Amino acid sequence: MPKLKTHKGIKKRVKVTKNGKIKRHKAFKSHILTKKSSKRKRHLRKSTIMDKTYQKKYKKLLPYE
Repeated sequence: MPKLKTHKGIKKRVKVTKNGKIKRHKAFKSHILTKKSSKRKRHLRKSTIMDKTYQKKYKKLLPYE
C-alpha cells in the first residue's frame, strides 16, 4: 500500500498532543486589535484543544503525527 501524504497546510497550523488530541491557535488575533479589550486579546494568545467533532477529520489529514 502506498504512503499517505500529510496535508501540509494543516501540519503548519496544528499540533498533536501526546494523548492524541489536536491543539490549535485561536482566531481573530491578526488585525483590528484596537477595538478589542486587553483581556480579550490576552485570552486569544493561548492555544486550545480542537473540538471533538473535528478531531477525526483532522487526524485523517495528519496520518503520521
